Amino acid sequence: MSINIAMISLGCSKNLVDSELIMGSLNNEGYKIVDELDKANIIIVNTCGFIDAAKEESINAILEVAEYKKTGICNMLIVAGCLSERYKDTLIKEMPEIDIVIGTGNINEISKIIKEYKNDKIIKVGNIHNDYLEENPRIPLEPGITSYVKIAEGCNNFCTYCIIPKLRGRYRSRKIESIIKESKELVKRGTREIILIAQDTTKYGIDIYGKYMLPKLLDELNKIKDLKWIRILYMYPETFSKTLINSIKNNDKVVNYVDIPIQHISNNILKNMNRKTDKKTITNLINNLRSEIPNIIIRTTLIVGFPGETQKDFDELYDFVNDVKFDRLGVFTYSKEEDTAASKFKNQISDGIKEERRDKLMQLQQQISEKITNEKVGNIYEVIVEEKINGENLYLGRTYMDSPEIDGCVYISSEYSLEINSFKNVKILESYDYDLKGEIINEFSK
Repeated sequence: MSINIAMISLGCSKNLVDSELIMGSLNNEGYKIVDELDKANIIIVNTCGFIDAAKEESINAILEVAEYKKTGICNMLIVAGCLSERYKDTLIKEMPEIDIVIGTGNINEISKIIKEYKNDKIIKVGNIHNDYLEENPRIPLEPGITSYVKIAEGCNNFCTYCIIPKLRGRYRSRKIESIIKESKELVKRGTREIILIAQDTTKYGIDIYGKYMLPKLLDELNKIKDLKWIRILYMYPETFSKTLINSIKNNDKVVNYVDIPIQHISNNILKNMNRKTDKKTITNLINNLRSEIPNIIIRTTLIVGFPGETQKDFDELYDFVNDVKFDRLGVFTYSKEEDTAASKFKNQISDGIKEERRDKLMQLQQQISEKITNEKVGNIYEVIVEEKINGENLYLGRTYMDSPEIDGCVYISSEYSLEINSFKNVKILESYDYDLKGEIINEFSK
């Protein structure tokens, strides 16, 4: 009799890739992968433990899944990922329903660990510098036209607010050949948009090749037949070279979209965050990108309320956002995380001030975004059709300007049925704060 396994994947896209690799590994071992939790003999929760909100989501998910040990056929609950790596003893102590705890560096042993289980709790953590589980086939948990490809694991940046290096280990790049092989296999299965991810994608290759190899990787990915779009996330500014700008500019499949998490602009705060950059470097990079690639979309994320952030520091950040006018912007309040350097800093900011500063920045960005989207009216864009809105002649899609789940969308009106996961030309007729609305042109074109 086959053993059914179900997976719940929480947190970031990097975690999603891990979950798909775990499923691929277990499928190779003869386990049957199922979607329904009530039909699973084994349930795996791949957790996030980055900030408080993510930890709370993970804990709630574990408690909900634990009910299937009473109401379903589940006889083994496995908790994997960052929360396991960070709180192994607490999880086992506080949640007796958990049978196995597996850390981020031990997921390649999961089949062996399952076979070893004999009703005694198992904890396998600590191998955070382990080789990346890259040769396994992936079973997509979110099938579609878009796939994430992890090009490196871990991080060497040691930003003072971040726990990732202690959970994911040192920066480890994958070989170009491995990434190309995986990408080709994904394209064969229907992927048309590949999104490259790592904790810091611009540092790709420095550890195994002795130089930054993201431009070379893009050149090679651009040659893959039937691949339509290549998108890159998490590009740190200090290693964003002229060569990389040219590679984005000259490779036609690389969309003109960059995600550069600057986190702040005050040199004082950047220094205390242990960011390896400064205001001048960031400003020059943005100017160079817009000069070299006029239709470039620039996304960034910011942290407000970092310890010691004065009103002057925040005003400088506010003015910078107002001057630069990012196309896409996310703002987070600083989360005081144990075992990070910043958690011990003096001058911690109150939650009220953090939230007030976040809201002020987001209100500014809403005004900026409204003007930016309004300028798109009348333009024609190629759009991925992703889903139909029930009961209406409306579909949801994305342009090259939109990364899934974090950016805006395009509402597409069409009198005809549109194929989901197809690319269509859409003329923009209306704009909103963050989204667009348009109609299909050349209705019967591919």
